[in-house]
Amino acid sequence: MKTAKIDSIAIRTLLKRQKTATLDELKVALGTPAPATVFRKLGELGYHTSYSHGGRYYTLDEIIRFNTEGLWSHDCVWFSHYGTLLGTLEGFINRAEAGCYSGELKERLHVEVNTSLLKLFNQGRVAREKVLGLFLYCSADSVVHQRQVANRQARSAAEGTRAIVMGKDWVSDEIKAAIILFVSLLDEKQRRLFAGLESLQFGHGGDSWIADLLGLDPHTVGKGRRQILERDILLEGVRAEGAGRPGVKKRSRNNPTN
Repeated sequence: MKTAKIDSIAIRTLLKRQKTATLDELKVALGTPAPATVFRKLGELGYHTSYSHGGRYYTLDEIIRFNTEGLWSHDCVWFSHYGTLLGTLEGFINRAEAGCYSGELKERLHVEVNTSLLKLFNQGRVAREKVLGLFLYCSADSVVHQRQVANRQARSAAEGTRAIVMGKDWVSDEIKAAIILFVSLLDEKQRRLFAGLESLQFGHGGDSWIADLLGLDPHTVGKGRRQILERDILLEGVRAEGAGRPGVKKRSRNNPTN
């Protein structure tokens, strides 16, 4: 019993000093070559395993201070309230209002996630669906899944317009893909008018910027912009009211100028 107390103190002292430790470091601190002994003593104290670095690092529950997302790190070693990387990815995906793209998860978790996401999908723990040409990872619950996809589509549409207004440097690859996909669904006239409308929102230099983004000729964008300003738009074959050439007035026989 006395030895067990000394062992626990040795682990706590090491981890209090350096916050995290590998299995080999903990073996040295305990003076034992047996991993089972290390894990037994860690279990007595309460511990977490890192989800980064292949789960090679350990720390005590009393040391961790999780942030609002349930993450904590020390010296670039990351720990999660959800435990393993698989558990963390599943937790993040399930609670996401609009699902998660792999790039978003990689940025938030600071680790590569593609292999783990595929494993979760194959195990049926998460679902995925192509949205704007990219796999969106969603909850395995079909109701939550549908809501997440709908929210992502609505968000992408709103962000697409905001991206155009705010400028080229703001546009992410995902937003570019959303805009280009939308434009690809339009016919030639609709593309020209859409480009003209967005050029008006962008302001000075809008023709060139929109043309570059959508792969159009700047003159085409300019033409669409002028059509909108002049209301020279045909809707389903009918010219807009007040647009087009003015009608010819009939001359009166009583008009002395005839």
